[in-house]
Amino acid sequence: MKDQQVFSSVARDSLKRQKFANQVLQFCLDYGFDGFDVDWEYPAQRDGDISVDKANFVLLLKELNQKLSPKGILLTIAVAAAESSANISYNVQSITRYVDFILLMTYDLHGPWDDSIGLNAPLYESDADQTASEKQLNVNASVHYWLRSGAPKNKLIMGMPLYGRTFTLRDATQTNVGSSHTGPGAAGVYTGEPGFIGYNEICEKKLSEHWLRIWETQQQAPYVVLGKHWISYDDTESLTLKSQFVKDLGLAGAMVWSIETDDFLGVCGKGKFPLLSTISSIVRDEVTEETSTTSRPTSSTEQIATEPSETICRSDGVFRDPEDCAIFVVCSGSTFFEFTCPNGLWFDLNTNTCNWPSQVNC
Repeated sequence: MKDQQVFSSVARDSLKRQKFANQVLQFCLDYGFDGFDVDWEYPAQRDGDISVDKANFVLLLKELNQKLSPKGILLTIAVAAAESSANISYNVQSITRYVDFILLMTYDLHGPWDDSIGLNAPLYESDADQTASEKQLNVNASVHYWLRSGAPKNKLIMGMPLYGRTFTLRDATQTNVGSSHTGPGAAGVYTGEPGFIGYNEICEKKLSEHWLRIWETQQQAPYVVLGKHWISYDDTESLTLKSQFVKDLGLAGAMVWSIETDDFLGVCGKGKFPLLSTISSIVRDEVTEETSTTSRPTSSTEQIATEPSETICRSDGVFRDPEDCAIFVVCSGSTFFEFTCPNGLWFDLNTNTCNWPSQVNC
């Protein structure tokens, strides 16, 4: 059974909803998780009971909220961002009653599934957007749709991609947004998926190949071209603008998809995790201060400081606390992030993941 059918089946049955919520609660308590994210892509759109999925999604979130909230466990949802999709799947005012944060997936707004080339996550619309539906496919329009529909700012978290979407141009001389293509571009060397490429793969390509970077002025995002190869992506410049957008609107914060496609080894000359560091340095302080009185705190397992730990941060990278096997620190420039593994797990330096103590040399 497909994931969408499983969600639909659980959501429409009161006993299944209750059982699911109880199991989620117990799982979070057993492993020390401080939150649970629901990523149903997408209610009332495919492979389920589409006539009632929209209403049943609200009931599912209500059941989860009743179990998790008394224990101080966060409930979040990842949602379609664009109005054309979100309007089908969500009763915005109803779902916001039961969740702590709404994670807008403001990416994959364009890709090789489209008839023409477009930016993965444009901040604004462009002249190439002619129809009402096309004018919805940008970050600004998506965020404002959710705000108009009743999502409170202190629950709305804006997604930012640390990856790009690739196309194969039909004509190497026609590279503007809206030009024709013949399908997805070649797969990245690490991610291995045609039409998709991590920022780390893009920046490594630019070190060894002669890609032309073009800034799309109207949509406030870059793309790169080499022959018939065309890639839309986000870099530190576009993410700076998006992070400022989050601050200017007073949103709850930002989220990324996903950290393993950032330049986590720092091979491209801007330090480790340049994209994540850019977003964090702009968004974190002001957003945290603004929302602290109206929402529950974010993860208690993560801390941020503006000066690296003298005993742990010997350089940029990931290090384990010498006094506690469950604690690890990500050091980047003048900032470090401290994390604690879920209850019962230790940090494994060989895999950079939390693992069973029997598998960790500590």
